[in-house]
Amino acid sequence: MPFLLFGIASIVFLVSRLTPGDPLVTIVGERNLNNPEIVAAAKARWGLDQSVLTQYGHYMKNLLHGDMGTSFTTREPVVHDLWLRLPATLELTIYALFGGVIVGVTLGVLAARHRNKFIDHIARFFALMGSSLPAFWAGLLLLYVFYARLGWLPGPGRIDPRGVAPDKVTGFYTVDSLLQGDFALFKDSVMHLILPATVLGWGVVGIVSRLVRASLLDEFSMDYVRVGRAMGLRERTVVNQHALRNALLPTITIVAFTFAFLLTGAVLTETVFSWPGVGSYAVDASRNLDYPAIIGVTLLGGTAFLLTNLFSDIAYAFADPRIRLS
Repeated sequence: MPFLLFGIASIVFLVSRLTPGDPLVTIVGERNLNNPEIVAAAKARWGLDQSVLTQYGHYMKNLLHGDMGTSFTTREPVVHDLWLRLPATLELTIYALFGGVIVGVTLGVLAARHRNKFIDHIARFFALMGSSLPAFWAGLLLLYVFYARLGWLPGPGRIDPRGVAPDKVTGFYTVDSLLQGDFALFKDSVMHLILPATVLGWGVVGIVSRLVRASLLDEFSMDYVRVGRAMGLRERTVVNQHALRNALLPTITIVAFTFAFLLTGAVLTETVFSWPGVGSYAVDASRNLDYPAIIGVTLLGGTAFLLTNLFSDIAYAFADPRIRLS
């Protein structure tokens, strides 16, 4: 994993330097670009007057000490910026993933048990919609219907603009509001989570439900399922206690990688719903050619993928006795 992260950081560093554009526009502003003294001072301050190879050596040396550099945009350490924004993305991702997995597994089981029947067609159509609809379009549609037209749910943001954020303990507004006993704020934060979590979770539903359905249909052809049915076991027992457990093995990997993808890939959803998370931070960094921030977000995403891959391998051992006992 350390070698993979080193490779990720190296590739992103070099590619970001090859991107057309000048980060000095963000650093000094367009008005000061014609002032050679200000430009020279800015280049010296941020190390942009050095060769790419020298900049790379300095960055990797600092990275080994846990220093990801200072953002050109916020003038704060990238580690500090990510630490502030990560809880918002984690909260949104966890709720979306949890709801998406529950609904996806349920739809997958129903579709497999009622293959080629009405329930199967409805579940597959719902899954196809979730996998096909662009996140920005679905987000705007839900905002228009449930916020602008019906007024059932609040608009963008984590809480009401007039509200005060809870004291930071975990960074999760739903948890921190409960810890300080503010149930009105808890309700407000949950209501603000519904629409963005639905948009993110809908895509998860599409992936999980189709995979569970296909895996269950394969398991239904196995001998142990036929034996269980021949012994007179209830269909619910055969499916839920025997076939589903084996069918969930490939789903574990998909769910793990989906979590890592949502952690840094929820860019469109966070942009539409003005969610102050890692995704919106990545958009601002890319727009402003903020090299340290771009590399920091990429390393965060790479770490998430590597860790979830490790955890999914461990989860396989708990889910499958054959792997655990071998």
